[in-house]
This record gives sequence, C-alpha cells and structure tokens, in this order.
Amino acid sequence: MIHQTWSESETIKKVKCVHTNAKKYMVDRALTAEKVYDVKNETEEFYFVVDNTGKVGGYYKDYFQEA
Repeated sequence: MIHQTWSESETIKKVKCVHTNAKKYMVDRALTAEKVYDVKNETEEFYFVVDNTGKVGGYYKDYFQEA
C-alpha cells in the first residue's frame, strides 16, 4: 500500500504537461497544459504526479515532457 504515502514522499523529478488532449479520459480537469508537476512515482507507462486536485494521480507519459 505504498501508494497511500506518495503525497508525502520525496519528489523524484519534475515534468511539464505538454497537452491534455486525451482520447478516452477527461484529463483537462486534473492537468493544465504548460504547467510543471512533481513526479512522486514512475512506471514504464505512467507518471504519478500531484495534479490540480492536490492528490496523486497516474497519467500516461505522453502528456508530459521532462523539465
């Protein structure tokens, strides 16, 4: 249950959101284009960032570029 402590954990790196044009999900409610986000965890396919809601959410890496 490590995901329950991600919000308090150290930031791994920062990434910049380059777009919110999602095909399937409504990403624009939680992310803002051109904003920099703190990455709390990372997998091959996802970044887990502190989004606009103040919570940690998992998003595909193609929405971001490394800052």
